[in-house]
Amino acid sequence: MKTFAFDVAGDVDDAVALLAADPEAKLLGGGTNLVDLMKLGVERPTALIDVTRLPLREVDVRDDGTVRVGAGVPNSDLAVHPVIRARYSVLSRAVLSGASGQLRNMATTGGNLFQRTRCVYFMDSSKPCNKREPGSGCPAIEGEHRNLAILGASEDCIATHPSDMGVALAVLDATVEVLGPEGPKTVTFGDLHRLPGDDPTRDTTLQHHDMVTSIDLPPLPDGAVSVYRKVRDRESYAFAVVSVGAVLVMDGDTVKEVRLALGGVAHKPWRATTAERAITGGPATEDAFRIGIRAELAAAQPLRDNEFKVRLAENLVVNTLVDLVARARNQGVGA
Repeated sequence: MKTFAFDVAGDVDDAVALLAADPEAKLLGGGTNLVDLMKLGVERPTALIDVTRLPLREVDVRDDGTVRVGAGVPNSDLAVHPVIRARYSVLSRAVLSGASGQLRNMATTGGNLFQRTRCVYFMDSSKPCNKREPGSGCPAIEGEHRNLAILGASEDCIATHPSDMGVALAVLDATVEVLGPEGPKTVTFGDLHRLPGDDPTRDTTLQHHDMVTSIDLPPLPDGAVSVYRKVRDRESYAFAVVSVGAVLVMDGDTVKEVRLALGGVAHKPWRATTAERAITGGPATEDAFRIGIRAELAAAQPLRDNEFKVRLAENLVVNTLVDLVARARNQGVGA
């Protein structure tokens, strides 16, 4: 591991100043992804800035009903918080489906947003990888790509974003509060992560000196039901092959509103807006759901060994929505 300096931020402004002063410094929260990558030689920061002592560990319900989650809130605390469990079950379930209990105890809400995209070639510093070394190539395209992207990829990178929590935040229309040297700003969650394009080295749209301080969750519509489902190669401690976060609002037998986000299929949590438009306002039937998600997946460009993800994603979304309809009706929603 490369030698690095270690600084402890006294407050949020201090953290941002330390980060801005060193273009190769990194913020250290739980470190569950960053430290692993440092051990592998993939990440080589000159300094780590400890932000674990900052007052960013609260979950607050604001006057307008928005729930503000501090960037330092541990994943375990977020998943079991009574407000999150009661109002945003899709988020609670997503967090609990990720990693192990020990890792969730360490990992922070803010840090979860900055997990690097997953690919065996990116994790192996002895192999070429455009994400690590621009212009070196993407061997995954012809090599091991079973768990990699089918949507939004490019000829330079087909890695997938690993976050379960990110899929839930995408479907919840979350916003991210960010502090930089120029002051605070708000970023919609859908604009936080980026597709690889011709520059896969950047996973987010933020600048190096920007620090996430909190995440805001707006209230869900009246009568909304939500869920997160994840298909993985083993029962626990595995990244999603495909996952879905879904929010559904019924009006009788009609879909009044639907939100869908997919995980395990793209370089970022994938908001399925084409499917949403096709399903909203129509009948709450399996056939309508299948037509809608097929419209979304028409843009998929699978490779030799991950074509199965297209059918898997279709069936997962359809089954999830059918189950949500039954749940909504059992609760008397939209009756």
